[in-house]
Amino acid sequence: MRPNITQQVDESFYIIMGISVILLMVITAAMLYFLYKYNAKRHPVAENIEGNTTVEIVWTVIPVILVLFMFYISWTGFKNMRDVPKDAMVVKVNGQMWKWSFEYDNKKKSDTLYLPVNKNVKFEITATDVNHSFYLPQFRVKEDAVPGRTNYYWIRTDKVGTFYAACAEYCGLNHSYMYATMKVLPEEEFLVWKNYFPSETGKDTTATKTDSLKTSSTVADTLKNKTDSLKTTSTVRDTSKSMKDSLKTDSLKKK
Repeated sequence: MRPNITQQVDESFYIIMGISVILLMVITAAMLYFLYKYNAKRHPVAENIEGNTTVEIVWTVIPVILVLFMFYISWTGFKNMRDVPKDAMVVKVNGQMWKWSFEYDNKKKSDTLYLPVNKNVKFEITATDVNHSFYLPQFRVKEDAVPGRTNYYWIRTDKVGTFYAACAEYCGLNHSYMYATMKVLPEEEFLVWKNYFPSETGKDTTATKTDSLKTSSTVADTLKNKTDSLKTTSTVRDTSKSMKDSLKTDSLKKK
């Protein structure tokens, strides 16, 4: 039975975090102890402290062992991520500004990622325009999508549900909106969708850009309207002033 990638990543995180917290507590306690023992009131005259070979060996060997241990558990998880099972289903992932699209082994394409439950899945990841990063938070995996190159990783879908794929690499104006829905279905439902439903790639890749241009145009129109309104108000004021001056002049002439 292959190790679960999600569990491996979580265990690595908790172990490294635990070691870091313990070291922080030990170092903080040592600092407080030395502040108490060697303060100026207790030792008004400074004294030279000779080295201690045993202590120096201990504080060198223990950190080395801890670092090697953290490297080992991290490397084990990384090696598992790169060792794709032979029975894995392949899904091609393409990133573009600003959406994800997916292609299956029968050439079917979709903007939503559909997967069967309890299945090993290999993602072959690339990009059309700029660098993106295909990130599945639920499965603790992430890989760059680079134009002209195919990267990969694999996961095992262990439960039915709706999750999300995100872009974890800043890729331009609408990077923060670059999400895709991920639906893990029972295998029978997935096969029906895959073999009998039409492709779901109706989204226009230029829609977001067009919306951005429309927004810019709307802002420009609003500013223009406000400017025209101010000009109209100014013209009305000038006209009103001219009429008042004219009436004053006529009144003086009559007198």
